[in-house]
Amino acid sequence: MKILISGALGRMGRAVFQASAAYDRITVACGVDINAAASDLPFPVYPDFASVREHVDVIIDFSSASNLDSLLAYAESKAVPAVLCTTGYSAEQTEKIKEASSRIALFKSANMSVGVNLLIDLCRKAAKSLPHFDVEIIEKHHNQKADAPSGTALMLADAIREIRNDAFYVYGREGKPGKRNPNEIGIHAVRGGNIVGEHDVLFCGPNETLTLSHAAASRGVFADGAVNAALFLQGKPAGLYNMEQLIKDL
Repeated sequence: MKILISGALGRMGRAVFQASAAYDRITVACGVDINAAASDLPFPVYPDFASVREHVDVIIDFSSASNLDSLLAYAESKAVPAVLCTTGYSAEQTEKIKEASSRIALFKSANMSVGVNLLIDLCRKAAKSLPHFDVEIIEKHHNQKADAPSGTALMLADAIREIRNDAFYVYGREGKPGKRNPNEIGIHAVRGGNIVGEHDVLFCGPNETLTLSHAAASRGVFADGAVNAALFLQGKPAGLYNMEQLIKDL
């Protein structure tokens, strides 16, 4: 399998390159990065998809939501599947991804960790078992993360809202006087230092609090997940795939 890494010079792009080295059957053929001229990687890195000359079997994208149009155009023109790990997509971009998945195989997840996706399932179960508990989500990331709240925090909140259909999101509480609405899901973002990624989901009752937590020790956990997703896409027909399907396939 020949991989194209989109966002090759970023922290996650480099982590994907390192993770791929553990697989004899995988080769990083090339990369795409806006800072291609400064590349120190041992494979070709291009400033855009139009410049790519190598044949590739799959794209792993850890770049920016602003690159989506060019990535999808390239993937469709070459009939190449793609693993979309970037966060911060708008509603319009999410619809573009769904539309493109009718023509090519796409794998999309805001978090590539198996542990986080288990946490999502646990949140569903807790929301069902503790219907009257208040829910607060606290996410922590490094000071270079561009989007807030994190895509993972929203995945956790969305999973809870599958159970609590009347829930709505509150992002911080500055300027919101009055008591907490029982249907709120509070979402709070922390940005500092080099925190890889931490998520706490609090179910707060009258006399007890249940906290479900996940902490990533290194970016390698996300890179490993992305590489496994690339392997998972091999031979898959057009469609939109996710971590839940990958975990079942492991």
